Amino acid sequence: MGRSVDSIRRAALGSLGAVLVVVGIALLVLPGPGLLLVFAGVVLLARAVPALDRFVAPVRRQAMRAAEESVSSRWRVTGSVLVGLCLVGAGLAWGLLPWLPFSGWGTGASLIISGFVLFGLLLWSYRRVQAARQGAPSPAE
Repeated sequence: MGRSVDSIRRAALGSLGAVLVVVGIALLVLPGPGLLLVFAGVVLLARAVPALDRFVAPVRRQAMRAAEESVSSRWRVTGSVLVGLCLVGAGLAWGLLPWLPFSGWGTGASLIISGFVLFGLLLWSYRRVQAARQGAPSPAE
């Protein structure tokens, strides 16, 4: 019984990972967080297929280092918040103004979601760095 549950779990993780990779690749040319979805899909695929973990581990280390650097100063945090606000504002503009190229709520929603993803990652990075500075265990990587 335990073996079949593990097989189902691996199949579900692999399927979800593959879907995220495909959607992420599409969002590389469309507005949206394509690279982030590709990485998330590869991480899920690596959990389903352990041989892929050797490709994910170096990227994960580099991403953690970049996350820490992104909140290392007030200027970087301020810049990131401004970029997030610009993404949300651009999403609203593309959703509301029909004369803009590729206008519509599809484009606008992907920009708004990208802004909120940026805010979420910024908050996660900030909490992780603050926990590390205080010596507490950081949120799960």
